[in-house]
Amino acid sequence: MNGIKKFTCYSLYFVLPIAGNAQFKENFSDGDFSANPSWAGNTPDWIVNSALQLQSNNTTANSVFYLATASTLATTAQWEFLIDLKFLTSGTNYADVFLTASASDLTANSTSGYFVRIGNTTDEISLYRKDAGVAAPTKIIDGADGIVGSSTSNLFKIKVVRNAANQWSLYRDIGATANNYFLEGSASDATFSTSAFFGFLIKQSTVASFAQKHFFDDIEVKVYVPDLIPPLVQTLTAIAANAVDVLFSEPLDISSSQTLLNYTGSNSLGTPATAILDAVNNALVHLTFAAPFTSGFNYQLTISGIKDIAGNIIANNTAGFTYLVPYTARQYDVVIDEIMADPSPVVSLPNNEWIELKNTSARSINLQGWRIGDATGVSGPMPGFTLRPDSFVIICSNSAVAVMSTFGPAIAVTSFPSLDNTADQLYLKSAQNTIIHAVAYKDSWYQNELKKDGGWSLEMIDTKNPCSGFTNWRASTDLRGGSPGKKNAVDAINVDKQVPALIRAFAIDSLNIVLVFDEVLDSLKSATTANFNINDGIGIPNVAIPAAPFFDRVALKLNAPLLRNKTYTVTSTGLTDCVGNGIANKNIARVGLSEIASAADIVINEILFNPPPAGTDYVEIYNRSKKIIDLKQTYIANRNSGGTISSITQLSADNYLLFPQDFMVITENAAAVKAGFIVQNTTAFTEVASLPSFNDDKGTVIILNAQGEVADELAYDEKWHFKLIDNKEGVALERIDYDAKTQLADNWHSAATAAGYGTPTYKNSQYRINAGLQGEIKLQPEIVSPDNDGQDDFAIVSYQFPGPGYVANVTIFNAAGRPVRYLQRNALCGPKGTFTWDGLGEKNQALATGVYIFFTEVFDLKGNKRQFKNAIVLARR
Repeated sequence: MNGIKKFTCYSLYFVLPIAGNAQFKENFSDGDFSANPSWAGNTPDWIVNSALQLQSNNTTANSVFYLATASTLATTAQWEFLIDLKFLTSGTNYADVFLTASASDLTANSTSGYFVRIGNTTDEISLYRKDAGVAAPTKIIDGADGIVGSSTSNLFKIKVVRNAANQWSLYRDIGATANNYFLEGSASDATFSTSAFFGFLIKQSTVASFAQKHFFDDIEVKVYVPDLIPPLVQTLTAIAANAVDVLFSEPLDISSSQTLLNYTGSNSLGTPATAILDAVNNALVHLTFAAPFTSGFNYQLTISGIKDIAGNIIANNTAGFTYLVPYTARQYDVVIDEIMADPSPVVSLPNNEWIELKNTSARSINLQGWRIGDATGVSGPMPGFTLRPDSFVIICSNSAVAVMSTFGPAIAVTSFPSLDNTADQLYLKSAQNTIIHAVAYKDSWYQNELKKDGGWSLEMIDTKNPCSGFTNWRASTDLRGGSPGKKNAVDAINVDKQVPALIRAFAIDSLNIVLVFDEVLDSLKSATTANFNINDGIGIPNVAIPAAPFFDRVALKLNAPLLRNKTYTVTSTGLTDCVGNGIANKNIARVGLSEIASAADIVINEILFNPPPAGTDYVEIYNRSKKIIDLKQTYIANRNSGGTISSITQLSADNYLLFPQDFMVITENAAAVKAGFIVQNTTAFTEVASLPSFNDDKGTVIILNAQGEVADELAYDEKWHFKLIDNKEGVALERIDYDAKTQLADNWHSAATAAGYGTPTYKNSQYRINAGLQGEIKLQPEIVSPDNDGQDDFAIVSYQFPGPGYVANVTIFNAAGRPVRYLQRNALCGPKGTFTWDGLGEKNQALATGVYIFFTEVFDLKGNKRQFKNAIVLARR
């Protein structure tokens, strides 16, 4: 495009031939405007943006600039284009779209033709004629004032028709849905019957407010084929005791569609009291009658004299309707049974997001006023639509409804939620503000790695089992990528036999606690206070409130306050899930008032930093304090190459309590850890979206509290592993003693072979307590077997001295009196401590079985010395 220059109107006749340009389409999908067709004019003032739309690029104040392409169709013609002006128009800021022009230079006084002006002083869309040599154009059709009134976006699809009798009609479609045109007006004009060019002319004043804010797309110029078919009545729906919605096959003329005498109801209904054409869908008319309908009675409505926007008149069309006292839908009468959250890359279905609803009840249900929502917002209300038993309807945006209607009944709602590809929380709400169904889907529900990347819908397997989550959903098997408007391709019987379980609880304050269950509960039973009891005299709560929209949580208001530093148990009985399975033995959870972790309250207890190829890193923490610590107020991090704390990650976005002497495993993939290791407590996991990076050779693990203070920190090294392990991949490093220092190599050891090289969620295989033994030197155990089986894999030399300042040398001799290991040399000792021997020789070689002597020599700075000898047996199993 940079090579395109501005040509004079004479040279354009050579580069843009008129022949062959009677009809054309342009949507700029090729990324430029230099070919197919070629455009010329003030080319530096235009670009094709990343959305593949033509966009103004002029940044000069008080500018007039244009772009044109060859187009010779001028009579019996139809022009359509999309325009978006992202500013408030005025008399000096507007756009002219030339439908016909005698020359390419649209600014020239000698150029004649017809154009649509969008904007101007009265913010309207109007049709003009430009006569050569005349300064002011002639307005042919005067559009409604104030239509182009937004300061942020004036998005329209505009259509102009010129028939064989030179009758011009101007239409606009607010929102650019391309199927809902309103007639701005009609007029006759036969002044010009030829054309050479089509184009855009922009007039702008202040750059900051108006520059680069003109957008054009979806241009089509074609021969006009007149509409000779009158509108037909598609449906009559009684939406209230005295109101009927009439849906026609095409957009209607405003005046005739709102003429009361054009509608006559049988059985003394007579003409309606009001007839209003819908403001969004101009094929829909809302009728109200003075007298109420009789429930169950069949009425006939005769319609005559109504015109479509082409002027075709409907004559004596009769249709019937029956009013029934509305049925109030209950929970799960209608379910979300199919979700197209990620339509790209397209398999076969349109590139649109949508959901499908199914009526699982035995009653017809009117969806008028219903809404669909997610975690970020809720849609506008649904129009009147009767969803019959065992039938389906597609819910989508206004822009998608036309194409989705080809697959079955479809309803458009404003503000249709943007469905997240990986996870979202959808809910369906009735007009009475009742949650009818909710789905918290994840991309793991596809149960298919290929299909979860896009183009395939998620389908519910058994719609009579609406609350089972993952086990009742999977990717569609329909070859189109989904089955909108009909029974799901994966439809099958999938009975829910899983009983609900109480998985945890947390306190908001001393009088309010929340219980978290693993599935949706029956909302009536979970609102019964007698189904809950808290120990230590608190008893039955005053109030129980199930939390919408998913009803997998219950908020309890207590009759007495919880005490700090005290752990309570809450018991739930009599609860069922949404299909009636009763809660069983997993009905008790601990709860208490939480605190923020201080230094060393939580310690790093185990780390897998070099997982196998199919595995994942994990860090296990241990609460060695008496506090109840909320993991929502706790973070994991590492240090970058500069030593700064980085990659700070919250352990839980939700309140999650870590009780005294409890373990918790932090990982990105709990399922992978559970698959690779023996796990004793499947609930002692918290998954994070992105765990800080922990290198395979060495790195740093940091636990922070909500104030950013370090609760514990470990700079690990793979050299701390047992020396005889050749392949350290998949072997966790375990802390030996909770109370010993974290940053002490002798306090870490490879997890035992017998434990599967890791003990996530429970006591470490290499756990040893420093018993604080009395005496000066003690060696334990009596027999050491360094085979990493978790049983006496290493020996501990415990020392205790009257005070600090002692220096120790520890040498290990075999039975022949030869030194085999210099365990410590000039080690500065505190009043008490330990050294660890892993059973290996000086060169990390395996030693022969037999008796070995620990010779310990201790001295102080005053020259005092003392020697100790301790025997140990090295054995192998």
